[in-house]
Amino acid sequence: MSDSRARFFSIHRQGFVRVAACTPRVSVGDPAFNGVETLATMRKGAGRHVDLMLFPELGLSAYAIDDLLLQDALLDGVEETLRELVRASGELHPVFVVGAPVRRNGRLYNCGIAFARGRILGVVPKSFLPNYREYYENRWFAPGAGLTGLTVTLAGESAAFGTDLVFAAREQPDFAFHIEICEDFWGATPPSSRGALAGALILCNLSASNIVVGKADDRAVLCASQSMRCLGAYVYSAAGPGESTTDLAWDGQATIHELGVLLAQTERFPRESQMAVADVDVERIRLERMRTQTFNAAAAAAGHPETAFRRVAFDHPQAEGDIGLERSVDRFPYVPDDPARLDRDCYEAFNIQVQGLAKRMQVTKSERLVIGISGGLDSTHALLVAAKAFDVLSLPRSGILGFTMPGFATSEATKANAWALMKALGVTGEEIDIRPTAMRMLEEIGHPYARGERVYDITFENVQAGLRTDYLFRLANQRKAFVLGTGDLSELALGWCTYGVGDHMSHYNVNGSVAKTLIQYLVRWVARTGQLDEAASATLHAILRTAISPELVPPDADGNLQDTQAKVGPYELQDFNLYYVTRYGMRPSKVAFLAWHAWRDAAHGTWPPDFPAGSQTSYGLAEIRKWLRVFLIRFFEFSQYKRSALPNGPKVVSGGNLSPRGDWRAPSDGNAEAWLKDLDGNVPE
Repeated sequence: MSDSRARFFSIHRQGFVRVAACTPRVSVGDPAFNGVETLATMRKGAGRHVDLMLFPELGLSAYAIDDLLLQDALLDGVEETLRELVRASGELHPVFVVGAPVRRNGRLYNCGIAFARGRILGVVPKSFLPNYREYYENRWFAPGAGLTGLTVTLAGESAAFGTDLVFAAREQPDFAFHIEICEDFWGATPPSSRGALAGALILCNLSASNIVVGKADDRAVLCASQSMRCLGAYVYSAAGPGESTTDLAWDGQATIHELGVLLAQTERFPRESQMAVADVDVERIRLERMRTQTFNAAAAAAGHPETAFRRVAFDHPQAEGDIGLERSVDRFPYVPDDPARLDRDCYEAFNIQVQGLAKRMQVTKSERLVIGISGGLDSTHALLVAAKAFDVLSLPRSGILGFTMPGFATSEATKANAWALMKALGVTGEEIDIRPTAMRMLEEIGHPYARGERVYDITFENVQAGLRTDYLFRLANQRKAFVLGTGDLSELALGWCTYGVGDHMSHYNVNGSVAKTLIQYLVRWVARTGQLDEAASATLHAILRTAISPELVPPDADGNLQDTQAKVGPYELQDFNLYYVTRYGMRPSKVAFLAWHAWRDAAHGTWPPDFPAGSQTSYGLAEIRKWLRVFLIRFFEFSQYKRSALPNGPKVVSGGNLSPRGDWRAPSDGNAEAWLKDLDGNVPE
């Protein structure tokens, strides 16, 4: 593999850290046995190219051993086991975090110990000790809250000791982690919150946490919410097989969350050692913190914790080459794979659009609207939204004035679909043939087509597109209505719309924050959920099967229609590019890396439910690179002026609004050079 390809496929170069939440077998009060099991798990993690491995609370001694924790013989055994593990780590790649009781200054602390490459990096004591119901930790341990700036001698080494530690890799600045222990994140002020504000992107929790009915859900909520609130990753490992069941039981729950989303988890109630492994996107976390100013304001309000924390640096060379990607990447960022989530998202998206339109109709005191119906996806969905909004407002659907306006390339199939849909929805439908007017305009401006020449340039196209919009606005004046826009987010991103007097403009646009891939699924969702009768649903399915085309240019000699996606790229790829570029600000090379993992194999990974098997495709790196270049040029270089003058419309999805009043503000006279330089220099051909 060439150096450029090795760099491109390196997860470290792409901003990932591979983490493992481990639950090894333990033996009650037997540090030697626990050391053997821990070391075996360490070696397995190293074999999977893991960067950071987290083990349970008090894993070297076992947790539920009560007063045995105060026995020097056991504590000596723990320290000797730790010394052996630290020595063994000198030949292993990961950073390790294990749990152990640690003696210091005549007190015993419940600690997390980080070590790597043969040395102890630091020791973090548990801040909050539970002493209620089944917990008695105050009986054995001293609390760590408030202990900062200290050191401890442990296993023959002097190491940083305190709750003020953030551990960071020299070679990968975004690889920075914090340690807290079990009860710490059950309290009102988890130490990991300050750790995150101090710069840690990965938050580690060594836990014992006995299991009772319903507690696993509580843990999951806490892990997800802490990873979301702190804009980080949260790695959690609970005690598992072998802990004492004298009075308690243990399920070995281990999870990895990132920004509120579960990446990986272990089986519960295991009989053997196990680990959950996932690649955490620390670069994405950093980018999210940069664009979320309330996170930075929280750091200021907390007195800038980074000034109070010690940053412990460690060596961690970046791996080159392809070691796989231990996480799933959705092909459709705007369309979830999970059926329940997709159903909920479609319900919310549809009703957000309906609510926005209903409010606009109320404040304008409108009882009619005008909409152009082409028989394509966008106008179909906008019409569905309009019908629902009229129902909500108890207005007759006859007040929806739908106009189909055939031009020089309108097919009989799309026109038939337009009429079938309008009839099925009970709206007022009319047809205006724009060809005579378009021909007169072409004649008056001296266009070659008017002289019989087959010249289908942008003027030829925009004469038709502009006339349609001009008709709609004048019809709205005449009928005391307003124009409902239909153009979608994907078209706005690519500049695939006619500016001003064209499909770019309307009085209100319900689709402007909805990506093409989501509109396809919203239409599919309406058909699938039986919200229309059987005939109307059949029409929706016919529309979904129709190739996406503006139908402005007549078919070629072989009967092939104008194909939008052949010009601007597959919408499924361009929506992918749009999401990661605008939502997170990712480098094009990172976007290409993610796209390759998402799209390289149609048989790998999951597809949204009911996605047509015949449409399940794959893309190689060359295709991904080609269409990403098209996206970057169209998005950054020559279409921003269109987005700077958008009509009103509701924001529907996160990372899905290009209005200058919403998620995206940019100069209209910018260029794509910086992005193209990254693409050309860092994505192999």
